[in-house]
Amino acid sequence: MIPRYSRPEMVDIWSPEQKFRIWFEIEAHACDAMAELGVIPKEAAATIWEKGGNATFDVDRIDEIEAVTKHDVIAFLTHLAEIVGPDARFVHQGMTSSDVLDTCFNVQLVKASDLLLADMDALLAALKRRAMEHKDTVTIGRSHGIHAEPTTFGVKLALAYAEFERCRARLVAAREEIATCAISGAVGTFANIDPRVEEHVASAMGLKPEPVSTQVIPRDRHAMYFATLGVIASSIERLAIEIRHLQRTEVLEAEEYFSPGQKGSSAMPHKRNPVLTENLTGLARMVRAYALPAMENVALWHERDISHSSVERMIGPDATVTLDFALARLTGVVDKLVVYPQTMQKNLDKFRGLVHSQRVLLALTQAGASREDAYRLVQRNAMKVWEEGKDFLTELLADKEVRDALGEDELREKFDLGYHTKHVDTIFRRVFG
Repeated sequence: MIPRYSRPEMVDIWSPEQKFRIWFEIEAHACDAMAELGVIPKEAAATIWEKGGNATFDVDRIDEIEAVTKHDVIAFLTHLAEIVGPDARFVHQGMTSSDVLDTCFNVQLVKASDLLLADMDALLAALKRRAMEHKDTVTIGRSHGIHAEPTTFGVKLALAYAEFERCRARLVAAREEIATCAISGAVGTFANIDPRVEEHVASAMGLKPEPVSTQVIPRDRHAMYFATLGVIASSIERLAIEIRHLQRTEVLEAEEYFSPGQKGSSAMPHKRNPVLTENLTGLARMVRAYALPAMENVALWHERDISHSSVERMIGPDATVTLDFALARLTGVVDKLVVYPQTMQKNLDKFRGLVHSQRVLLALTQAGASREDAYRLVQRNAMKVWEEGKDFLTELLADKEVRDALGEDELREKFDLGYHTKHVDTIFRRVFG
């Protein structure tokens, strides 16, 4: 997590100040529940909220205590006692450190999810606007990087919209998966704390009780969460790579916005490079990289160990902060993307009608030719376009075997671009409703 690829609102979720505030709220809500159950005095619970609720926790002081105790939760509780006074002895009754750490981590992931969902809504809005703008902008579709058949640039963007809509649904499910709370004490048996405390804390923190925990919340939940972030990152990269390919000089059908005063190269003043989408490709690699350690965290020893702890201290902030930045950057790229319809048409025409080969193939089969013969007739004329720069329609019209099966008007009709875009409205209704 570095400032260059970070946005303040997401970074704030992972700040020590926010973490300690969440720790306090977990402890204080647990005290409220224990007070209602008669485990601790109600006056003590009120004092804890009164003094701790308005406190500014001193991060340096907590670090100072931890340097001696070598235990972060104990350091926090010691500092809290310095603020609250004698009633602090009622804090953390029957609880274990993981009750605080795991519940806090999930609160942070839920908060991060809400920001990421807002990011995705902004991206979806930009994709929809640009897709509608270019719904009928004809361009060449490519398979293996080679001209295939015509499509529209709007369909390309509609594809991205549908993909990110699926990503959004996955993130909603991942948020639900991660939104659990465990206040179950050592090894998760509730031996020293009533399960009703957990229910109260979960409700107060916007979570639901973990059905069964050990001394930690099961890490399959977190594995699913970070895997989902990795899938979203992969979708970001897919669209970024599409834009990068379209910006290549030989293609130049679309281009990242190049702002006034921007420089593309320290050596070559003419350069306009796809730096934003290249950056997105790199950031996607990082977010995906966090999924594997999250999966490796699932297999902990018995009721708990802390092998997952150091991993999550890194991947929690890094994955969410990086993805937040990447989604915002991609939204900006889509919003300002410069599109060149005339170049799209020029590229589509580059091989003089070859993109209509399938229509001619199908027409020959419908006229009685076997598929093998039809393929042979079309391919031999297509190769003249590849190898000699001939015009495809001209060659077909001069081919006696083709003309024996198809008349001139029938052949010319197979070169109508509108044929390839006649179902664009259907695709858009499916995607956008």
